[in-house]
Amino acid sequence: MRRFKQLLPEDESLEILRDGSNAILALQGDEEYPYAVPVSYVLDGENIYIHSALAGHKIDCISYNPNVSLCVVKEDNVVPEEFTTYFKSVIVFGRASFITDKEEMIYGLRLLGDKYSPGIDSTDEIAKCLSRVAVIKIEIDSFTGKEAIELTRMRNK
Repeated sequence: MRRFKQLLPEDESLEILRDGSNAILALQGDEEYPYAVPVSYVLDGENIYIHSALAGHKIDCISYNPNVSLCVVKEDNVVPEEFTTYFKSVIVFGRASFITDKEEMIYGLRLLGDKYSPGIDSTDEIAKCLSRVAVIKIEIDSFTGKEAIELTRMRNK
C-alpha cells in the first residue's frame, strides 16, 4: 500500500471484514473487462464464504480465473466542505473455489444464515436450497485495511 500512514491495524481490518454487511467481489470478466458484483459474505476466521446461483457470469468468471479481490467499506462519510470522504475499507486478495462437499456447503450456508438472520434457525431454508445454490469459499492470501488521512490524523492526536 502506497500510503502506509493510512494502514489500519490488522485487528481493526479483521473487525471490518467480520462486521461488514456486503462486499464487492471483483473478478476477471469477459474480453479482459473486470467484473465487480455486490455479494453477501461471511468470514469464518480464515476464509470467506459467499453463495450464488449455480450458473451465471460470476460462476463463469471464477471458473475461468479463481483469483479474486473483495472490498468491504465500513465508513463513507462525505464531507463536502473539505472535498473529501472519511472512509475505512478493507481489500482482500484470494482464490475462490466451489465447495462440493455437502457438509462444508451446509457449514458455509449456516454461517451466512447466522450472520444475516441471527437467532433464526436456518436448517429448513438450507435444506430447501442446497441443490440449487453454489457455495464459494475464498481462501485469503492477503488483506489490507485503509482509512482516510483525516481519520488517521484524529487517531494520532
